Amino acid sequence: MLQSGQHFPNEFTHNIGKEIKLLGIPGAVLSGEQFLLIRRLADNTGTIFRWFDAERRMAYPALTKVIQDGYYEKLIIHLIDEILDETGQVKDSASEELGNIRMNLYRKRNELRKVFDKIVSKLNKQGYLADIEESFLNGRRVLAVFAEQKRMIKGILHGESDSRRTTFIEPEETTSLNNDVFSLENEERKEVYKILRKLTGDLSMYASLLNNYLEIAGEFDFIRAKAKFAVEYNGNYPVVLDKAHIKLVQAYHPLLFLYNKVHKKPTIPVDLSLNDKQRILVISGPNAGGKTVTLKTVGLLQLMLQSGLLVPVHPDSEMGIFKQIMIHIGDTQSLEFELSTYSSHLMNMKHFMENANGKTLFFIDELGSGSDPNLGGAFAEVIMEELAIKHSIGIVTTHYLNLKVMANKVSGIINGAMQFDEENLLPMYKLVVGKPGSSYTFSIAERIGLEKRLIEKARKLVDADHFTLDKLLNRTEQDLQQIDQEKAALKVLLKENEALKKEMQRVLNKEVHQQEVEKLQLQNRIAADKIIYLKDMERRLKAMVIEWRKAEDKDKAVKMIQALLFQQKEKPAGERQQKKMNEKCEEIGGEIKIGLKVRMKQNRLVGIVKEIRGKKQCCRLV
Repeated sequence: MLQSGQHFPNEFTHNIGKEIKLLGIPGAVLSGEQFLLIRRLADNTGTIFRWFDAERRMAYPALTKVIQDGYYEKLIIHLIDEILDETGQVKDSASEELGNIRMNLYRKRNELRKVFDKIVSKLNKQGYLADIEESFLNGRRVLAVFAEQKRMIKGILHGESDSRRTTFIEPEETTSLNNDVFSLENEERKEVYKILRKLTGDLSMYASLLNNYLEIAGEFDFIRAKAKFAVEYNGNYPVVLDKAHIKLVQAYHPLLFLYNKVHKKPTIPVDLSLNDKQRILVISGPNAGGKTVTLKTVGLLQLMLQSGLLVPVHPDSEMGIFKQIMIHIGDTQSLEFELSTYSSHLMNMKHFMENANGKTLFFIDELGSGSDPNLGGAFAEVIMEELAIKHSIGIVTTHYLNLKVMANKVSGIINGAMQFDEENLLPMYKLVVGKPGSSYTFSIAERIGLEKRLIEKARKLVDADHFTLDKLLNRTEQDLQQIDQEKAALKVLLKENEALKKEMQRVLNKEVHQQEVEKLQLQNRIAADKIIYLKDMERRLKAMVIEWRKAEDKDKAVKMIQALLFQQKEKPAGERQQKKMNEKCEEIGGEIKIGLKVRMKQNRLVGIVKEIRGKKQCCRLV
């Protein structure tokens, strides 16, 4: 709904749990502001219930579950609106007594104002008042009198300014009126308190319902917060299975994704699969290459999913539900319990092995670290084999060579490696499942600028077989990276080939279309020529009919018409003869006279003029 820009009407954000609790306590009284918050909650709930019409209840069944056990009560708002206005003040109409009190109060205040204004005007003329003229002290209207003139005015002294130059005096003419106003205000407060107490009692029966309204508002607010957060880190809903299973496609660590998003850096996704056949993944590779980040990514995404959050993975990913999630990351030594790093490590591993089962997902960073490499590596093998026997699923990071070798021998344990660019001496933060990785100890030493003689000295101290295997892992990883680059280049070429194929098909389609257009244009031209020919034929026939009517030799005119209508096949030959005749004929111009040889304009036949009739000239053919 957020991504499509739809509005959901949950605008209430106050936590009024205390107010609702007070509402249910006998004898409690809520203020007008507190009743306005309750009214807003009820109004917000009513808007939500109205939004969920029949169509939306079918479209959003999960959201509908939040309100399926509740109902909306209109009387709550009605009771509040009868007593309070939009600012939270008790209305004059809330009770007849309050209306009378406020009417009397209004009159007394007007009377007091008139008397006071008259006194101020009089004393101003006498020059007794300071610049501010008047003020309010202790809820009563007083005069601001120069200190030296205070004895000139009868009244009650209420105080003086800090400089003691001004004295505040209540005139005796207004004392009685002020007392009346004060008394009426006190009566007003008592009546308002009485009304609010009654309103609190009337609404107390709805305390549990209002508490349900607050829970509904909070639940929808929580759902919206999860959705807004998921939009930020590109969260999706994977395929959820009720078994111990993980298949992540294009998975990201959400915090790393957000950090890189802010700094406009790319985030390398993780692709891995853990199931009954491939239960434990042993990740090796260089330091600062991304082993722990990969481990934390899988663990955090699993915790997010089981907490009801969307996760930043491709929707085709598959994630199961685990009964236990065990995590051992970092140095867990304890001075309090007298545990060293390795002792603490073994304590946790003991707990893992005793409690793990087929529904357990575990994460162990640097398995076996903190002790002698040979002895720690041996214990690490035992721990990992025990967890594999119990069919637990998990991820282990390590630099131990024996654990890398073990992954190819024990069923259910597979190797994984973080790629490293040995040429540029930079980590690539990409996980490759199926092969172990080198720690690139000497490469990293070269990267930080350690002297070559020290590096070579260290090489000589390393066991030959160990060094050979590490070198072989380096070469294998570099070969795989080369294959990956060639595959990427091949994909690019295939895409280009596909693009060229589409372009060629587009050109062919365009050429076929052009040929069709030209064909239609040719057909249109032929049709146009036929229309021109038919119009010319019509014109000739009309001329011949006119000629036939005027001619004395009707048979000859009929033959001309027959020749025109029934000798179309001979037209090309006649056209050639006509062309030859045109070439032989020479147009000399001049006046037409009887006996001259002429050529007709209409049918282009040659003949001799026999006679001339009136203005129209005609001839007979010879």
